[in-house]
Amino acid sequence: MEYLHTMVRVGDLDAALDFFVNKLGLVETRRIDRPEGRYTLVFLAAPGDVERARDAKAPLVELTHNWDEKAYEGGRNFGHLAYRVDDIYQTCDRLMKAGVTINRPPRDGYMAFVRSPDGISIELLQKGEPLQKSEPWASMPNTGSW
Repeated sequence: MEYLHTMVRVGDLDAALDFFVNKLGLVETRRIDRPEGRYTLVFLAAPGDVERARDAKAPLVELTHNWDEKAYEGGRNFGHLAYRVDDIYQTCDRLMKAGVTINRPPRDGYMAFVRSPDGISIELLQKGEPLQKSEPWASMPNTGSW
C-alpha cells in the first residue's frame, strides 16, 4: 500500500491557493479542470517533495473546488485519505472479511471507498491500470456515503 493524498474541499479556490501556496509555501504540481463535472482539482506538494510528487512518489494535498458550492458544514470540507493498492479486489475482500463495509465498491476495477470507525473516508486506488471488471464487485451497489 502507498499513501497518495489527503483531499480537502474548498469554497474559494483563489483564497485557498493564496493560503496554501503563497502563505504556507506548498507548490502546485498538477491541476485538473473538469467542466463536465463542474469541479477543479489542484494537487500541492511540500517544497522538498516537488520532484518526487511529479513522479507520483510523494504524498500530496488535493484541493477540490466544486464550482457550485461555496460553503461546507459539518466537516464536509475534509474529503478523504487516498492509498494506492496492488490489487483492489483482494484488498476489498480482505477488508470485507474483517467486517469493513465497502461503501463504494470497485465496480470499475480501479476505485473503492471505505470509512474508518470515526467516519473518515478512505479512497483505495488500483496501482497501474484498472483490473478487469469482476463479480461480485461489478454489480455491487453503494452502501451509505463516503
